[in-house]
Amino acid sequence: MPAVKNTFHLVSLGCAKNTVDSDSMAQLLSRDGYRSVDDPRRANVLIVNTCGFIGTARQESFDVLQELADSKRDGQLLIAAGCLTQRYGVEVAQQVSGIDGILGTRRWMDIVQVVRELRQTPHPEPLYHLPDDATIGTDENNTLRASVAGASAYLKIADGCRRPCAFCAIPLIKGTAVSRPVDVIVDEARRLRDAGVRELVLIAQDTTDYGHDLGLKDGLAVLLENLTVSVPDLDWLRVMYAFPGYVTDRLIDVMASSKQILHYLDMPLQHAHPKTLSRMKRPSNIEWVHNTLSKIRAKIPDLAIRTTFIVGYPGETDDEYQALVDFVKEIRFDRVGTFQFSFEPGTTSEPLGDPVPAQVKQERYEHLMELQQGISLQINQSYVGKTLDVLIEGVDKKISIGRSYRDAPEIDGMVFVEGKAKIGEMIPVKITGAMAYDLAGAPAKSPSTTLRTKTPR
Repeated sequence: MPAVKNTFHLVSLGCAKNTVDSDSMAQLLSRDGYRSVDDPRRANVLIVNTCGFIGTARQESFDVLQELADSKRDGQLLIAAGCLTQRYGVEVAQQVSGIDGILGTRRWMDIVQVVRELRQTPHPEPLYHLPDDATIGTDENNTLRASVAGASAYLKIADGCRRPCAFCAIPLIKGTAVSRPVDVIVDEARRLRDAGVRELVLIAQDTTDYGHDLGLKDGLAVLLENLTVSVPDLDWLRVMYAFPGYVTDRLIDVMASSKQILHYLDMPLQHAHPKTLSRMKRPSNIEWVHNTLSKIRAKIPDLAIRTTFIVGYPGETDDEYQALVDFVKEIRFDRVGTFQFSFEPGTTSEPLGDPVPAQVKQERYEHLMELQQGISLQINQSYVGKTLDVLIEGVDKKISIGRSYRDAPEIDGMVFVEGKAKIGEMIPVKITGAMAYDLAGAPAKSPSTTLRTKTPR
C-alpha cells in the first residue's frame, strides 16, 4: 500500500498533557496542507509523541518507534517527539535506527519546519530540535494549546514543574514551570466554547503553581475567576493536578461559589506517612491534609476527590504502608490511582535504589486497590436515587455513555444511561444502579432536582 502525499500518522503516548501537544502538532500540519490518516502505511510522515515518565512508558515508546521503523518504506519520514526524546534524544536515535527527526517537549511548534527540512535535504543523521529553553511553545498562527475530544477539551495552562519530588523526572524533562498568560488562556477558552466544547479540563504539571512565574498570587484562583466572568456560558470547568499545601482558602471559595467550576479536585498525595513523604521530598504535613480536606468538604459537601499514591517507595516499612492504608480508610476518597514505585535514573531518589522487592510492591498495590474498590462502591451506592447531570460522549445500541461531574475524562468512571441521547448533550440522569467505578441510570423526567445542574445551550 503506497503512502499518500502530504499525509501524516501521529501516535500520542502518555498523559493528557502529551495529548495537547500532539493535537497542536496536528493542527500545524493540517494548516500546512497535511491530512491525518489512521493507517501508518498510507502516511508519508510518521510521528510518535513519546512518554518518558517511568520505565514502562519508556519501553512502550521504544516499542512503538521500533515497530514503525521496521515497517517504514522509502519516502516515509519517522519523527520522534515528546518526553522520551527530550531526556534521551541521542539514545533514542541510537536504539531505533530509521528515525529521521527528533523534537523535544517544548519544540512541538517546529514540526512543520522539521518536515520541510527533511523533505528538502537528505539527512543521513537524525535532525535534532532539542533547544534547552524555558519558554512554552507558541507559533505565529496562534495554535490552540488544547486537545479536543467531543464536547470536552484539555487546556494546558502551564508547562514544566519546580517541585522537588525525589521520584519524578518531569523537571529533568520539562524544566521549571512556565505559565501561559491569563488573557491567552481566556481567549482559547472562548474559541473552544465557540467550537462546541462544554467541558474544559485545566491541566499542568502543577495547576496550583499557575502564575507563580508571572508574579500572580493565588494564580489558579485568579485564572478561574477570569474564566467564569469571561466565558460564563461554558458549562464545566475541571481542575486537575493540585499540589498538597497549595490549595488555598481563596481557591476553595472560588470553587464553592461558581456553578461552572466542578466540585471535583484531583490532588495527588503520593503517600500518607511523614517519613515516606520526607524521603519523597513531598509535603509531609499530614495534619494540613486532614484540615484542608475537612475545610473543603465543609464548604463543598458534594466534592469528589481523586488522589494517587505510590507503594513500595525505597524505605517504605510495613508500618509506613499501614499508615497509608489507615489514611485511605479514614479519608474515603472518591477515586484513587495507585502506582508501584518505578526507579528512575537521574532523579534525586536514585541514591535510595529500589530495595523493596517486586512481590511486596505487588501485594501492597493489590491490597490498597481492593480496599479502595470497596470504598468507591459504597460511595457510588450513595448516589442511587439521586439525579446527576451527565455529559453524553457515546452511544452503544440502546445505551448512552457519559460522565458526571465526579468523572474526569479517561481516568474515572462512566455513567451508563438507558436510551439513546445525542453525543455532546448534557442531560439529567436519575441513578438507578452502582458499580465499583461506574453508575447506571435513566433520563430524569425533570431537571429541577439535579445535582450540579446546567441548562444545556
